[in-house]
Amino acid sequence: MAGTTSDRLRNRIGDAVKSVEGFAVESGKVAEFAAATGANDPLFRDVSVAEERGYDRIPAPLTFTRTSFFPHNRPTDAGRLGFDLGFDIRAELHGEQAYQFERPVYVGDTLSATTTLTDAYEREGQAGGTMTFAVLETEFVDEAGEPVVTERSTIIEAPEAASADDPVAATADPETTAEPSDATVRQSEAEADPITTIEDLSTGDTGPTVVVDGLTIRDFVKYAGASGDFNPVHYDQAYARELGNPGVFGQGMLTMGYAARFAMDWFGVECIRSFSTRFTERVWPGDTVTISGEVTDIDTETVTAELTATRQTDDTVLTGEIVAAVGSDD
Repeated sequence: MAGTTSDRLRNRIGDAVKSVEGFAVESGKVAEFAAATGANDPLFRDVSVAEERGYDRIPAPLTFTRTSFFPHNRPTDAGRLGFDLGFDIRAELHGEQAYQFERPVYVGDTLSATTTLTDAYEREGQAGGTMTFAVLETEFVDEAGEPVVTERSTIIEAPEAASADDPVAATADPETTAEPSDATVRQSEAEADPITTIEDLSTGDTGPTVVVDGLTIRDFVKYAGASGDFNPVHYDQAYARELGNPGVFGQGMLTMGYAARFAMDWFGVECIRSFSTRFTERVWPGDTVTISGEVTDIDTETVTAELTATRQTDDTVLTGEIVAAVGSDD
């Protein structure tokens, strides 16, 4: 099946579809999404706080455009991912995600988007079998047709839904249970203000570590409701186990949402120019995830930092990069 799918996709590289129409950025939805991804800064729900910080409108968290997944934002002929890849959702993995920002998304924006298949290829899985990779690029524009943000997603159709040797590995204990409450998302030390000038930074500096204490299935369900990602493998235990998983697991984009909290705490949402991640392992109920980062490069206009998310076992669940345009004292 995978080979047939890959051959068909290679013939469609460069094809573009209108994937989002009339995507209204509403204050309530921004607040809901921020809460679901641990972005508890009042900036995302209080217009007076936004105005005090120099915004004329409330900005949205970095990964907010994922809420365009809701069917009412999509033309009737748009696929589940904005582009019909023909992948079996039961064997689908999210490998990488990247954002390029022209400006933040703001409450009051009405966005549309076009999704292009930019690449398709195959690789042999570490556990055998052929994996099909598709790269989708989605360009969001505002009412005036001006670019706002571009998403780049790498989606994988794997030969098996879950295997310890797959690139997105299942490592959970099948008997793991969690109390029916929400994870606590916090900075590991006192809340820090975002960096305001490039002179405040040096290579090797670290950001304000974010800790997500005690993930639960409720966190996965809240993210599904906030984002529109209703793949039942994230909330239906019987379905997840039928596919060979130990149980339900968190959305990769939920982990990226927590990582976005880290990026915004460190640099401020308006300074982020690009934000990218690679998903290396899944997160499970009961996990505590710690997100940290380090400055790797500074030039006259931008700062580059690498970030890592690890669970309590020291396994890495996500790696990524932030590029931020930080002002200067000069």
